[in-house]
Amino acid sequence: MLLGRPSGLPGALLLAVISCSAAHAADYTRPKVRAITAFVHLDRATYPRQVNEALAVLRAAKGEFESQGYEVQTLRIVTQPLRELVSGQSEARALAFLKDLDDLSVKEKFLPNVGPAMMADDDDPRIMALLGKVLATLPNIESSAIIAGDDGIHWSVIRESAVLVRYVADHSPHSQGTFNFTATAMLKPYGPFYPGAYHTGAGGQFSIGFEGANVVREVFARTHGDFSGSVTELTRQLTVHAKVAEAIGLKVAADTHWSFMGVDPTPAPLADVSIGSAIETYTGSRFGSSGTMTAALIITTAVKAVPVKQVGYSGLMVPVMEDKVLAQRWAEGTFNTDALLAYSAVCGTGLDTVPYPGDIGVEQLARIFGDVASLAWKWHKPLSARVQPVAGRKAGEQTDFHDQYLFNTTLHALP
Repeated sequence: MLLGRPSGLPGALLLAVISCSAAHAADYTRPKVRAITAFVHLDRATYPRQVNEALAVLRAAKGEFESQGYEVQTLRIVTQPLRELVSGQSEARALAFLKDLDDLSVKEKFLPNVGPAMMADDDDPRIMALLGKVLATLPNIESSAIIAGDDGIHWSVIRESAVLVRYVADHSPHSQGTFNFTATAMLKPYGPFYPGAYHTGAGGQFSIGFEGANVVREVFARTHGDFSGSVTELTRQLTVHAKVAEAIGLKVAADTHWSFMGVDPTPAPLADVSIGSAIETYTGSRFGSSGTMTAALIITTAVKAVPVKQVGYSGLMVPVMEDKVLAQRWAEGTFNTDALLAYSAVCGTGLDTVPYPGDIGVEQLARIFGDVASLAWKWHKPLSARVQPVAGRKAGEQTDFHDQYLFNTTLHALP
């Protein structure tokens, strides 16, 4: 916890950062704050009070951002890993508790995440079966599984993740329960972005992430294909907002005695705030054409150079169906799964909201998860795989998701 900070220092620091930031961000569009994420260790007997305490911290941070002209999109609360959260409960009682948590999230307007269901190969796989039922029936709870870590690749977790995705695709409305699950590899705790966010401690921490793809596009429009100039200017502009987030985080931490864990400077896209459009601005061609890899390297290099305490992915997000341009290019066939993995070699975030035909089997899903885990473990970088088969749909047909954050696209034959 951040305790005993001299009175007044965080506020003065914030004002100084805001003044400096304004000078460096002239004529650029301000990004939205995608996520302010709290990490808690819930006691099932007192969890509503704990949720309220976490929301007080999150809302304080939200108010600070709004006072500086930023729009905050979501407040998020991550619990201890699912297996700990429901320890000792029958399946029926666990499902009832998780439904209550899901309902509370709607009432209090936060996004809930119950951490990883499996973190190692010797974890009980029955927790994944429970999670499958949760994801198939509850609309808001998100979760993950850890398919690789410092101890190596978790092949049993990979297999169980494939089984879960197949089950959720077959049993959730429009197959979209898979949107709330990802398999992560080499991702450290306390990142703000979902579904992979997690922690294993006592709670009382928070972190921040931006929706910053618009910043990338505007920088690329000004630097006109200059690699070094693009890296320099993008680093400068991402730093402007990351420094504001850091100052706000430190102020809120001092005021609340929660620990500020850092900023994920990844320039997340959403809908028309498109990383696909940004990269096309740099290359002058459709996403997936020559130069896409170079643009990915520029973005990642700039993100890594932002001088704040970083958490999470700190790289490049390429979520196929959360980005209008990427969804369109996927339909056009300008890139595929292998291309996304190739871009991840210069540090993307892996496979995110990637659609597959309904006939994809558990074995092929496991091979896809295995490829992501292998790449992440080989290069010791955080990657994830959020893949979304569409039950009953074949190659050449459209996906059928009914979600404001997913843009339907064309399914392609599996290699």
